[in-house]
Amino acid sequence: MRRPIAAPLLAVLASALLAVPALAQWKWVDSAGHVQYSDLPPPAGVPEKDILQRPNAVQRRTAAAPAPASAASGALVPKPVDSELEAKRKKTEQDEEARKKAQQKAEEAKVAAARADNCTRARAQLRTLDSGVRVARINEQGEREVLDDAGRAQEAQRARDIVASDCK
Repeated sequence: MRRPIAAPLLAVLASALLAVPALAQWKWVDSAGHVQYSDLPPPAGVPEKDILQRPNAVQRRTAAAPAPASAASGALVPKPVDSELEAKRKKTEQDEEARKKAQQKAEEAKVAAARADNCTRARAQLRTLDSGVRVARINEQGEREVLDDAGRAQEAQRARDIVASDCK
C-alpha cells in the first residue's frame, strides 16, 4: 500500500510558513534582567549590548553600513542635517520676523496718526477757547451748558496739555 506524500508535505510547508514571522523577531534583555521578545524594536533606552537578536533585514542593513570612526570610540554621532529642511525652517523664521516687524511698523503708524489727529483737534479747541467766542458743552444729564471763565480756563489748560504731549 502506497502512502500519499501530499499530507506530510503540506504539514512541513505549513510549519515552515508559520515559522517565517519568527524570523522578524527582536530579542533583548530589559532593565530588570528579563529576556523580552517582540516584533517591534526595543525601547530607545535599551543599550546596544543588551539587544540579543535582530530581524534578518535589520542585521543585513547594520552589517552593510560601515561604522563611523567616532562610533568606535564611543562618541555620539550627530544626525545629518537635511539642508532643504533647514532652509525651509530659516525661511519660515525670517518670514515670521518680517511679519512681526511689519505689524510693529503698522501699529506705530496707527499711533502716530492718532497723535497727529489729537494734536490737530487740541489746537483747534485751544484757538476756539482763546478767541472769546461763547462755548457750550453737553453735561452728563444731556443738558446744554455755557462755559464760564473758570470752565473756559479749565478746558484751555486741558487742550494745552494735549498739545504739549501729542504735538512734537
